Amino acid sequence: MTFSLRIGADDFQLFDLPQRQAQDSAQITARWKSLQSRVHPDNFAAEGPAVQQVAMQWSLRVNEAYRRLQDPLQRAAYLCELNGHPPQAEGTAAMPPAILMQQMTWHEALAEASTAAQVLALSDEVAQRQRRVRDELALLIDERQDWPAAASQVRLLMFMARLSEEIDRRLDEAQAAQPPGGA
Repeated sequence: MTFSLRIGADDFQLFDLPQRQAQDSAQITARWKSLQSRVHPDNFAAEGPAVQQVAMQWSLRVNEAYRRLQDPLQRAAYLCELNGHPPQAEGTAAMPPAILMQQMTWHEALAEASTAAQVLALSDEVAQRQRRVRDELALLIDERQDWPAAASQVRLLMFMARLSEEIDRRLDEAQAAQPPGGA
């Protein structure tokens, strides 16, 4: 049995992709399917339990790498980590004051929103900012290799993702509380 995969390979090496933020989702999926076709435990059913166990571990490793590479935020965090700047290593104290103020403003706006329209407006504002931050993050990683700044942007996007989840819950609650037939 030969998997011809390197145990110490990072996700990008495993998938034979450049270490970049900008990636083609379809290419990641195609590489995942190709890798899974090589390592899936069912392919080694006749080789016994030990070989199947190794195949299972490789299959899990490939799936884990796929999830990380397919998600732009996880991919960015992973790239920062590979380059010595794990985003989780620094706390909110490392965030610029303007970003901390923006976070407080958004939380206050969400707490004060009393209608679905207000929550939806906040959702749109946060989504627009997320797109701008993701674009800037791609530049920081792919063109500038500015890992401390990229790690800071990843932390901001992580906060924004959690805020978006809160906004979605509030929006669901507001829409559920709305009487049938509209306003």
